[in-house]
Amino acid sequence: MNLGLRVLGQRKDGYHLIDTVIVPVSLYDEIEITKPKGKRAKKAKLTVTCDHPVVPSGEKNLAYRAASLLLREKKVTTPIHVHIRKRIPVGGGLGGGSSDAAATLKGLNRLLRLSCRREELLSLAASLGADVPFFIDGRPARARGIGERLKPLRSLPRLWMVILYPGFSVSTRWVYANLKLTKVIEDTSINFSLRDFESIQRVLVNELERVTLGRYPEVGLLKERLVREGAAAALMSGSGSSVFGIFLQRQSARKAFDRLRKDKGFETFFVRSLT
Repeated sequence: MNLGLRVLGQRKDGYHLIDTVIVPVSLYDEIEITKPKGKRAKKAKLTVTCDHPVVPSGEKNLAYRAASLLLREKKVTTPIHVHIRKRIPVGGGLGGGSSDAAATLKGLNRLLRLSCRREELLSLAASLGADVPFFIDGRPARARGIGERLKPLRSLPRLWMVILYPGFSVSTRWVYANLKLTKVIEDTSINFSLRDFESIQRVLVNELERVTLGRYPEVGLLKERLVREGAAAALMSGSGSSVFGIFLQRQSARKAFDRLRKDKGFETFFVRSLT
């Protein structure tokens, strides 16, 4: 979950430079990694499947790329099967694919007893995507560069949130391609302390909203809905399409969740931040 996201510039290779606060929440996919035996083991050295119809199986899946990279790096020939049970909305700006890739790296490291150091896993994760390294540790962090420069945040208070997913995905590539950089880099970095909600509220800016909300006004309407339901603040996560509302108390978040999940047209999730 991106509590704040500013875009500072763009590199020559096309990647955008960002300054963002990322917080893990209690919404997750389940990754099952097994070593097939018998006839199943002879069919393929590596297979990846998913229970969600939109998520590709096989080589197009980021978890497959993660597993293939690690197995090749460590010269492992043991047959491996990875199965993903999706809970995180697909294309919702919540890092589902990146977290699956990171979990696959960590799970294989443990299952096969590869003894990869944290730094090695982080390096492999960075080669898969800018968001993947964050999920190796899975702790609140400030991310800079293209997202690979991580600084842990230890003073973040517990946050209660309600996430709304409108049922459609937004292309991150499209959002960045249509983002017009207008600010000077020195003026766009996040300057903050996250010891209480007031300081967090000052961070709650997502510069990608002006692109996504312009094309998908439904996302902006969901933000407004969360505020009407009592959220102290609401923001789009990443490039969208999911939005989240922060509540000051667990009880108020739970009541809002109970009301919102009865509505049609979007999926509703009740989560807390993880430290």
